[in-house]
Amino acid sequence: MFGFQGDETAEAVARKKGYLRDAQKHWKFLTHYDLSTIRTKGQFCNMIKVRASLSEEQATKDVDAWMAGKVF
Repeated sequence: MFGFQGDETAEAVARKKGYLRDAQKHWKFLTHYDLSTIRTKGQFCNMIKVRASLSEEQATKDVDAWMAGKVF
């Protein structure tokens, strides 16, 4: 999801870097390493759930709201 692959365009890399910084502003406890290892929305939701001590439903709702309009 936030991780970079070798065949991505410069635009895609810049977009992901922006999303990564935005996620770190939104969830202060996320590190660059945390985000660079997340590959799926499920992994992202689970990390938010565990680190923020939220229910699965609330974590998913928060992630969905944050992801709205973003292209990964």
